[in-house]
Amino acid sequence: MAPKNLDVITLGRTSVDLYGQQVGGRLEDMASFAKYLGGCPANIAIGTAKLGLRSGIITRVGQDHMGRFLQEEFARFGVNLNGISVDRDRLTALVLLGIRDRQTFPLIFYREDCADMALQCEDIDPDFVASASALLVTGTHLSTPTVFDASAFAISCAKNANRKVILDIDYRPVLWGLTSKDAGEDRFVANSEVTGRLQKIAQECDLIVGTEEEFHILGGTTETLQAIQNVRHLTGAELVLKLGPNGCVVFPASVPNNIHDGIRGPGFEVDVFNVLGAGDGFLSGYLSGWLRNLPIPECCRRANACGAIVVSRHGCAPAMPTQDELDRFLSLGKQYRQDIENGRLDHVHWATTRRSTRPSVFAFAFDHRTQMIDMAEDCGKSPEIIAQAKQLAYRAFKRVAHDDSRFGMLLDPRFAQDALSEITGTNHWIGRPIEYPGSRPLRFEGDADVGMELATWPVNQVVKCLLFYHPNDPALLCAQQDAQILRLFDACRKTGRELLLEIIASKNGPIGDTTIASILTRMYDIGVFPDWWKLEPARTDNEWKNTIRVIENRDPYCRGIVLLGLSKPCDEMVASFEAAAHFPLIKGFAVGRSIFDAPLRAWMRDEISDLDAIDQMATNFKRLVDGWQHAQGKIEHGAALQGAPQ
Repeated sequence: MAPKNLDVITLGRTSVDLYGQQVGGRLEDMASFAKYLGGCPANIAIGTAKLGLRSGIITRVGQDHMGRFLQEEFARFGVNLNGISVDRDRLTALVLLGIRDRQTFPLIFYREDCADMALQCEDIDPDFVASASALLVTGTHLSTPTVFDASAFAISCAKNANRKVILDIDYRPVLWGLTSKDAGEDRFVANSEVTGRLQKIAQECDLIVGTEEEFHILGGTTETLQAIQNVRHLTGAELVLKLGPNGCVVFPASVPNNIHDGIRGPGFEVDVFNVLGAGDGFLSGYLSGWLRNLPIPECCRRANACGAIVVSRHGCAPAMPTQDELDRFLSLGKQYRQDIENGRLDHVHWATTRRSTRPSVFAFAFDHRTQMIDMAEDCGKSPEIIAQAKQLAYRAFKRVAHDDSRFGMLLDPRFAQDALSEITGTNHWIGRPIEYPGSRPLRFEGDADVGMELATWPVNQVVKCLLFYHPNDPALLCAQQDAQILRLFDACRKTGRELLLEIIASKNGPIGDTTIASILTRMYDIGVFPDWWKLEPARTDNEWKNTIRVIENRDPYCRGIVLLGLSKPCDEMVASFEAAAHFPLIKGFAVGRSIFDAPLRAWMRDEISDLDAIDQMATNFKRLVDGWQHAQGKIEHGAALQGAPQ
């Protein structure tokens, strides 16, 4: 028998959900859409993975851009991909959804001959099914003979391996061909054939979960109590009835004559944004307890909390909580509503669902615009030469970085659009400036509405903002800058972009051991929680300690600090690394003019060739990378010596 490497494998529907971003209207009136992973089993695979379970999925995706997107999303959250087949002949399924009000969500399923509905027995590896403690199947993948047979075969594999089987009834009448195509949100149509197919599967299950309408279709009657009793006659499975805001009721054995005499799990009162995804969040939470053999009341508590969190947000899979988030929600008692309202829970959600972690960042900062115009003028060249200079710098970067994900660049679209387009889509770290060069008070480039501007950027581009700020600035200037940076932070969160906030204080006043720490404290006080800080090298060890203490106390989820250079020679930068490398929160550097200034000036004066300029920039960049790694190596070596037995 195969070892149990996974906790749960889900099987069935996988799609791309395109959510209308205009809330409160008809789907006909929506003009833009947000792209999410979707489909009940896909959502649950993601939801359980976020809660620390080892999950996998059996499904098909198309050999297309949307199929690759889904695989990348699964991988991002640690879902095992071994059960995913790529269909060369069919496209990945799509769903268009809108949010009309809290309970209404018009949606259209584009599932005609789609990839996941072509799943067949040959796609299912019995050893893979046996590698999990449980298999979850859903009602949608019982709706045609082919997917019914595939689901039944997977269940037989699970039963042969003595694994548990879970049924999420997941009844969508439109996907059974029982309604018109525009009635995707309809939740119940009585149909004896559907009831018959569901009941065949229910007999094999250990856990069955559904809403009242879903138990109606499974039990063959619209009387809820009778429907549940009918299901009990079919199976000894644990039955979980979802009751929306009223929580849930569980029937582990016999069904009493009053539904409410089952094991009750009270709901959590939240302001509902929309109920889409609540059930998938609920079941993810329930499984996070059930698969760990926790008591039923605790399974209910987790399930109801996850459902409540999801209905307060936009989307399904992306709205599902992580374990950190769920722990915080449950630990707050009656204060959980306040945590939702002040955005603290959302911050934990954002910080624990960000894209790939980066233990180190070696960034070539070349988002300079005004400085490059000045350089060209000093060298007697027109600004048109700057784009060529940026391309040379990018070639130097590639020579050093290769395919290493620790490397990155800061690039602007004004002069470096070609390089920016080329690096986007790689696994390199990418930062892009939003500030108007040199502005104080802060102004933004691009669209007057910074949120609209960021919405045009690829999601893997980090928003970089340089803020010239000093604690001794006049009160009016501080207020203007605070308002702008808060506006930017809000736009970053709403558009799903990470923020790198660069602080330069030394140009506008004296620097002491607490200067930078006080600026960071001010940012946190006004509600700005950058994903990254870009800071000047500290003058003293105490300055670093004070700065890092603020970050660790105010935002333990911060990705870290990268060092800026301020045109210092490479030797001085490397010397500053020796002090900075002591602090794990400092991840590396984002340095520019120290690397490119002298080579590009010589190149613009026609003193060196293109290749010479590339060589010199690559040499400077590599010196910094080697210097940082050497500094880190010394720290690690010293720590190893300290820990060695005497």
